[in-house]
Amino acid sequence: MNEKKQHRQYSQLSRRILTQYVLSVLGFVFGLLLTYFLVWFICTRFTWQADDPLYYILKTLQNLSPVILIIVVILGLFFLTRYFLTKPLGYLDNIINAAERLSQPDEEPIQLPDTMRDVENELNLIREQALRSVAAAKEAEQRKNDLVVYLAHDLKTPLTSVIGYLTLLRDEPQISTELRSKYTGIALTKAERLEELINEFFDITRFNLTSLTLDEETVNLTRMLEQITYEFNPVLAEKRLRWNNNFTPDIQIVCDPDKLQRVFDNLLRNAVNYSYPDTAIAVTLARRSDAAVIRVTNRGKTIPPEKLSRIFEQFFRLDSARASATGGSGLGLAIAKEIVELHCGTITAESADGSIAFTVTLPFDRHRIV
Repeated sequence: MNEKKQHRQYSQLSRRILTQYVLSVLGFVFGLLLTYFLVWFICTRFTWQADDPLYYILKTLQNLSPVILIIVVILGLFFLTRYFLTKPLGYLDNIINAAERLSQPDEEPIQLPDTMRDVENELNLIREQALRSVAAAKEAEQRKNDLVVYLAHDLKTPLTSVIGYLTLLRDEPQISTELRSKYTGIALTKAERLEELINEFFDITRFNLTSLTLDEETVNLTRMLEQITYEFNPVLAEKRLRWNNNFTPDIQIVCDPDKLQRVFDNLLRNAVNYSYPDTAIAVTLARRSDAAVIRVTNRGKTIPPEKLSRIFEQFFRLDSARASATGGSGLGLAIAKEIVELHCGTITAESADGSIAFTVTLPFDRHRIV
């Protein structure tokens, strides 16, 4: 589309120059003939004497007029052609200079003569696209660096703990059975944490590098949420939390159940990790005319607006100090957003007055939206 538009604009410029050239040639020839006949008409109005020197000169010019006209026409065409050849060559120099600037675009816009305004606009559009591409490449490089930094930081903590407790078990063979069991349990917990982190980094890498496809089937969304919340009961008991669920019965939806389960698991895990003790986590499922609406609300520290606007960014953490302990690697919500949007749904977050709420809207018929 853009190539056709550019070709059309360059063609307009070429046609404009060609039209100016043809009109200039016709104007020159017409003006020359008009001047000739005007001089001839004026000269015939006078009575000339044979011995008049001016008469002799005019008579000579009259006899040579065909040759003179040809010479004047040739010279005129030469200078007109030279001028109209130099003009597009000047335009070409301007375009070459602009192209050199496009190889290393800067913030200064490209400026061309007024007759090339359309070309100037197109080149500036290309310049802006190049600037955006450079910025995107820098951002991608920064994200890659962030991935390495977070990977090193997050993997180091549980790995150090595993090595530390295993070293204790090796160096203290006479340790009591109770303490041995305790150290083994901690090492196992840290190893499981390590596995979770590695799986999360694999997930985000796969989501970035491949085109995800949905393995769809009809799912009872109500039962899915009931099962997922039930599986969190041991964690809730440990953290002194409780459920406050309100599910509309028997809501059926076409989705990829494995990927959607990952979304709800991330949302519920966040709610558990960032809830005040002795509070309730409310999970609701409601039916709208064309979509199912799931809302997860918990009582916790209010998220500032500047952090709330970035909460679905990759690697973003609300509280870096608590990240390792709570399991937040800054990837879960980014993955959840990508999966929900793959289902043509939306996910939003809001927080005020010590309340945090995530709302997921999933259309019943996503193919109608696509």
